[in-house]
Amino acid sequence: MIVALTGTPGTGKTSLAALLTKRGYHTVDLSAYAREHGFIVGRDDARGSDEVDVEALGRSLQGQAKMTFLHAHFAHLLPANAIIVLRCRPSVLRKRLEARGWTPAKVRENVEAEAIDLITQEAVKRSRRVYEVDTSETTAEQAEREILGILQGDTAGHEPGKIDWSSEVMSWY
Repeated sequence: MIVALTGTPGTGKTSLAALLTKRGYHTVDLSAYAREHGFIVGRDDARGSDEVDVEALGRSLQGQAKMTFLHAHFAHLLPANAIIVLRCRPSVLRKRLEARGWTPAKVRENVEAEAIDLITQEAVKRSRRVYEVDTSETTAEQAEREILGILQGDTAGHEPGKIDWSSEVMSWY
């Protein structure tokens, strides 16, 4: 089973993957994998990000024999049995990204993407098995328990669209 663990940068994918790895699950950092295996096809200097051949990357990962968690902000674009979108309140996400020293433009782009549910919208176009987990105020351990619960069938309250940042966004105007 392949599970795409995705979300806007800063929502907790790497922290969760580290916990899942410690628990014995197979995890793949797609950004590192893409670099190591030659799937970077360009660079978007304006956005400060690599361009990945998602189709070729996805083909290379087919046939995983056990439960595998693919994690990256683009994981939802690859074939997966389930997609879990990590979400974070825009005001919290802004602080996390600023603490990384990101440029104001890059922070704004990612906060806006989170505010309009961009990754969730892309994910539901690709799969019927999409779930959301709010990491705004939870620890990585709490989010891990939620994710494992979802995979065991406890999906109530994690349906796409349950997380809505519109009231926070409206306060910006």
